[in-house]
Amino acid sequence: MFRRVVVGVSGGVDSAVTAYLLKRKGFDVRAAFMKNWDLIDENGYCSGEQDWLDAQKLCRQLDIPLEQVNFVKDYWLEVFGSFLKDYSAGITPNPDILCNRHIKFNLFYKHARERMGADAIATGHYCRSSFGPFLENYTEQDRVRLLTGVDEIKDQTFFLSQIGTEALRRTMFPIGGMMKREVKALAAEVGLEAFARKKESMGICFVGKRSFQDFIGEYIESKPGGFVDFETGRVVGEHKGLHHWTVGQKAKIGGCLKPYFVFRKDVERNVIYLVAGTDHPLLRTDMVFAEDPVWLNRPDDWVRGGVLRCQFRFQHTKPLVGCSVIETDGHKVFVKLDEPLRAITPGQYAVFYRNEECFGSARITKPGPSMVYSDR
Repeated sequence: MFRRVVVGVSGGVDSAVTAYLLKRKGFDVRAAFMKNWDLIDENGYCSGEQDWLDAQKLCRQLDIPLEQVNFVKDYWLEVFGSFLKDYSAGITPNPDILCNRHIKFNLFYKHARERMGADAIATGHYCRSSFGPFLENYTEQDRVRLLTGVDEIKDQTFFLSQIGTEALRRTMFPIGGMMKREVKALAAEVGLEAFARKKESMGICFVGKRSFQDFIGEYIESKPGGFVDFETGRVVGEHKGLHHWTVGQKAKIGGCLKPYFVFRKDVERNVIYLVAGTDHPLLRTDMVFAEDPVWLNRPDDWVRGGVLRCQFRFQHTKPLVGCSVIETDGHKVFVKLDEPLRAITPGQYAVFYRNEECFGSARITKPGPSMVYSDR
């Protein structure tokens, strides 16, 4: 049923091994390199240029046709534009989730299917599909389930929690059942050791080698305001702009006995409220309000209007926490956590799991009341 597969190649080892495994399986493999960003930093560096050269090298070596697909305009509108809008409003966004939702599993998926004749696409994400790594268990009748990768450290279901089910039904994740070390070992074994040695990209792709503070300062005008001790109301310093700070971040202010941490940002007053101590109870809450949920698969035992028992995280590296979820009107979600968490941040995503399955996610609008109530 699935003959032609278009694999998204990035120039890294994960997509290289993915392409190799597809080729070994006997699929009619085509490759696409997504060009999402084309600006060069102040050092004259653009990581996309080297990645494109590496993608070409891979496809020559594996004898796979390759084309570059330009999504620069779409990325700017759907991902980077939203990123800047959120930061300007004092919100901390997640561009990786937006990129997967709008670009890789929407525009790229449609391009592969409509322009490249793909029966399915494949990516080098560390996650699994209930249909199998090569969609060998696919049926028209069954619902697809997004499952965590075997490598718990590299698992990327968090970043795929907002993608559409149509694309998920026809996406192969060949390395989702492998550990990262196994992927690198296989690459070395089959002559792809150059990709195994390549330094792994970290952080936000468009920031490049610059510091994030320098990068964001190029796009959002700095507007200085006060750092205010939330408990005393005293101004203890000055910030250069709300967009430089996020909830829970340490604020270096001289002359203070205890280090201060960001508690809340007031956009109207251009004030950042601080609390003293990284474990201050005001930074912790066991309630989360979120909106616009995307459900990859609604659990069978979740009755409309009822409570869903599952697990929660809002940072992909953090342990899962038990929770109860109520969907209030189809567009809003209330989450009660079994234990309080620190620095739940508006703009991030509440991602929901049970056992190995990722059900979907909703964008956090605000944390609930802190563990110490105050009406200030």
